[in-house]
Amino acid sequence: MLPSSAGSVRDLVGYWWIAHTKARFEKALARDMLRFGAGYYLPLLGRITVRRGRKSKSLKLLFPSYVFICGTDDDRSAALKTNRICRTIEVSDQTALIDELANIEKAISSQAQLDPYPFAVEGRRCRVSAGSLEGLEGVVVRRAGTSVLVLQVDMIAQASTLQIDADLLSPVD
Repeated sequence: MLPSSAGSVRDLVGYWWIAHTKARFEKALARDMLRFGAGYYLPLLGRITVRRGRKSKSLKLLFPSYVFICGTDDDRSAALKTNRICRTIEVSDQTALIDELANIEKAISSQAQLDPYPFAVEGRRCRVSAGSLEGLEGVVVRRAGTSVLVLQVDMIAQASTLQIDADLLSPVD
């Protein structure tokens, strides 16, 4: 979820912080940021569940307890005043965070099946070389005999997985 004025994470202007929120306050903080006119990114996954024979659509957080905020020091102060944040995390490598968030954003917008995944440091870094996900980078792992690309956000030690055909991957040097 991005502010309606932004087409992409890359369109947001300012300094990035990561807000570690209190439990179950992520969407409320995103609404506050929208009201303040500040940039933010909250990765949400559309899910369909069936309960008692009825289908319902919901939005599930990809990274529970984290909202990515982009803006000025005043935007950060406004976010802290909401009393929805435990702490903010400084982002030392702004470009790396933007690239990682853009990977996540592209996978979500292509409606790829993403699943939360514990942070992975093992494996080889690869790039998708063709198809609608071309350009995505992540670490390849194997799960149940299929190739899985792990899309990481290093600053929060969180990741998500994307099932992908190994033929579409090429190693990153």
